[in-house]
Amino acid sequence: METCELVVNGEQRASAARTLSDLLAELSLAEQAVVAEVNGAVIARKDYAATRLASGDVVELIRFVGGG
Repeated sequence: METCELVVNGEQRASAARTLSDLLAELSLAEQAVVAEVNGAVIARKDYAATRLASGDVVELIRFVGGG
């Protein structure tokens, strides 16, 4: 499978992901627990599967962590 070069949370990463949902699965992150931004635009959770990724894209992922 062909890979693309992404910048994820400031780090270069080779990825086989074609969509934002694919990337989250690759990183073992639950979609419900993540806010995502691609190339400076916040992506609605309902659009993760439709958001295509390409080499050079900059992705920021913010995870919600519960605590007590």
